[in-house]
Amino acid sequence: MANAQLKLAIFLTYAIFAILLNSVGTVILQSIEKFGVTKLDASTLEGFKDIPIAAASFIVGAFLSRLGYRNGMMVGLVLVAIACITMATFDNFGTTQILFATIGLSFALVKVSVYSLVGLLADSPRAHASLLNTIEGIFMIGVLAGYWVFAAFIDRAGSGWLAVYWWLAAVAILAAILVATTRFDESRARSSDELSASPTMIAELAAMVRLAKRTLTIAFVATAFLYVLIEQGIGTWLPTLNREGFGLSATLSVQAASIFAAGLAAGRLGAGLLVQKTGWLRLLIGCVAMMALLLLVVLPLASQASGAAVTDWADAPVAVFLLPLIGLVMAPIYPTLNSAVLSSIPHSIQPKMVGLVVIFSALGGTSGSLIIGRLFNSLSGITALYFMLVPIALLAVAILVLARMLRQLQQEPGLSL
Repeated sequence: MANAQLKLAIFLTYAIFAILLNSVGTVILQSIEKFGVTKLDASTLEGFKDIPIAAASFIVGAFLSRLGYRNGMMVGLVLVAIACITMATFDNFGTTQILFATIGLSFALVKVSVYSLVGLLADSPRAHASLLNTIEGIFMIGVLAGYWVFAAFIDRAGSGWLAVYWWLAAVAILAAILVATTRFDESRARSSDELSASPTMIAELAAMVRLAKRTLTIAFVATAFLYVLIEQGIGTWLPTLNREGFGLSATLSVQAASIFAAGLAAGRLGAGLLVQKTGWLRLLIGCVAMMALLLLVVLPLASQASGAAVTDWADAPVAVFLLPLIGLVMAPIYPTLNSAVLSSIPHSIQPKMVGLVVIFSALGGTSGSLIIGRLFNSLSGITALYFMLVPIALLAVAILVLARMLRQLQQEPGLSL
């Protein structure tokens, strides 16, 4: 019963953070129209979100096992609830900056906590992969739901749209109550040294640096970096490609890009079942191969599109519907990679490893968006996407290298710092 309640709390927590993290575009639009800020000033909101995620993850990974995973989740949820209430109360742009900085800091706490708790909730590597895929699938459902949640409030006059944050604060408080009222033993997550003594913060950070230097860690964060580079590179620029490459109206361009997010959600939820039958390596190699094949098949079709103005779904080129389906086949890769590694190392090391992965995932996302953006600026959008075949090939190699290292680790168990 306790495990079921904790899983429900995790699902609800990830859904609320999915809505808030992916509301940047909507809030930028509202900040320009309602607060009268410039586009340049509004663009800083992305940095207010991402920089705290990357900066906090290193510190969180080092000390979270001392704070406790459930406590980490509760702190993150309470901070977000307070930030949402503040946003709903004060009608100015400065509050939005505080909101996203708080969301970024809190998500670092929540993600490291959740990924570490999965290792305690799952009783086998395949169960671990299944649960992590389900959690990430819930996250993508939250992303999709966020568009509709904000759309229900966005047309209200004046500051009426800010009422959405009262509802979001209420959900965050509900999730915090679920976490707080769940009885769960986390003692397995701490090593014998940690149980007998409390390492200093400097010692914890030094241990995290040593972990970052390990060959296994380097291979792991490299695969995470490459995956997020691909996902964000494609996902961020799909609306622009739809608009400029396929001639879709602005509304249709955004709606068509949502197919990508829907594919990510469906793929991760489906992979939660599939990975238990196939094992993680065969599933991931199959996914990478399908990604490359889909690009090679769809991009030539996309290049044949006339680019004439499209204002109706019936007139949209078939490539508009096929290209976002890459989200469906790439979806299982990130959570399954995390599961394969985290389920192979001691619980006491997992928060530090997750902290490192979050950092490099953030770097990968920024890199992917910048790379495709620069290529898009100098080449056509379709040509720019052909370059994604390079990191896809590197990802396949990195997965095979990581699989070999994990086999060696299983033969010589006991990863130590």
